[in-house]
Amino acid sequence: MQGFAQYADWFYLIGAVLFILTLRGLSGPKTAIMGNRYGMAGMALAVVTTFFSAPSPVVGLIVAAMVAGAAIGIYRAKTVPMTQMPETVAMMHSLVGLSAVCIAIAAVLHTGVHHDGVHRFELFVGCFVGAITFTASVFAYGKLAAKKWAKTVKGAWVKPTQATLFFAMLAFGANYFISEDINSFYIMTALALALGYIWIAPIGGGDMPVVVSLLNSFSGWAAAGIGFTLNNSMLIIAGSLVGSSGAILSYVMCKAMNRSLMNVLFGGFGAAAAGASVDTGEQKQKNYRSGSPEDAGFLMSNASSVVIVPGYGMAQGRAQNAVKELYNTLKAAGVTIRFAIHPVAGRMPGHMNVLLAEADVPYDDILEMDEINSDFAGTDVVLVIGANDVVNPAAKDDASSPIYGMPILEAYKAQTVMVIKRSMATGYAGLDNDLFYLDKTMMIFGDAKKVVEEMTKAINGSGH
Repeated sequence: MQGFAQYADWFYLIGAVLFILTLRGLSGPKTAIMGNRYGMAGMALAVVTTFFSAPSPVVGLIVAAMVAGAAIGIYRAKTVPMTQMPETVAMMHSLVGLSAVCIAIAAVLHTGVHHDGVHRFELFVGCFVGAITFTASVFAYGKLAAKKWAKTVKGAWVKPTQATLFFAMLAFGANYFISEDINSFYIMTALALALGYIWIAPIGGGDMPVVVSLLNSFSGWAAAGIGFTLNNSMLIIAGSLVGSSGAILSYVMCKAMNRSLMNVLFGGFGAAAAGASVDTGEQKQKNYRSGSPEDAGFLMSNASSVVIVPGYGMAQGRAQNAVKELYNTLKAAGVTIRFAIHPVAGRMPGHMNVLLAEADVPYDDILEMDEINSDFAGTDVVLVIGANDVVNPAAKDDASSPIYGMPILEAYKAQTVMVIKRSMATGYAGLDNDLFYLDKTMMIFGDAKKVVEEMTKAINGSGH
């Protein structure tokens, strides 16, 4: 194995190029499959190279861990429904953070190695970033999976507690850096674990897509930090790519919400929004118009242009294949039909794009917000499937709304709006939606998949 080590850097270089090609491929739906293949090849090469170039590896433990991890990963990949993909991604981020913490602790406990100032700093940063990533991702998982223990916390004590934990963590980390006191390292790690949880806990559900993206970035930086500790160039490169791409994606999503990253992370938007909706929801009784899937099918079949706005309700109802059938039916009838995607629709970045790609919806008919917003005014029918906050006109005309100023899909400009929802309950951010009460809007209540299937039957003439 030692003879192989002299070629490790060459193989790591090839792996790094493959990772760069992965990100390039994942930047567009048409090249995403090839991008995934590049990533798989790069990771396989990195793992094999590390295995054969490591000094005195404990082969039995390594192979056992790899087999167990591969078995769990394959099982999860084959069984996870698309509705649970966001929390699955959050949990994977947590495991990256946990591994960074475990490696840092193992390095600190390694009595045969003396860590100079540079390495102690790397251990300090890599460990606390990994610890924050771990507990923050666990909470994000619980929030996305609607676990009872993942409750949003609020109150005047939250921000002082966050600040206290943050500065105490830095203080004990600095003491370890200066004095090599291992107890300070342990205390720093414990404080970072607590900080990760209390940092994410006040953030409401409406901001979870940005949180998941940011935690993706954190997991990359944690991996890069530990790469310096292990003197592993592949880990440094891969971690830096993940960290920087996650940070860029977080910025893009914040821009799509017209908010700063600091406002998302420390503004408590989701919690405040939920509280506002509770306060005003019982005071106002608004009238809305409801209809049947048959009514909707008739309107769409007689339209010249239809835009579908998918939201989490489509994922929850596993309706993407039914939506594809509706798309095919309208297309065959000569209707111009497209999809409008908001950058933060769903519960994770690109959630709607993944669902539509799974159903083989043509990429050319899937348009981002900036590409399609100018077309809504000339659209006959907009069909909103389980989306709420990303089509809420309050973002445009209600200065008191927590989402005021956030760019939205301007569905309200269409001639007719149809909304599929299970009930009139608020969306994930806890805000009522004025779109539902417009004279031009027709509410259609029920499971998204069943409702869409009934619409298709009505268009085909078999629903009468």
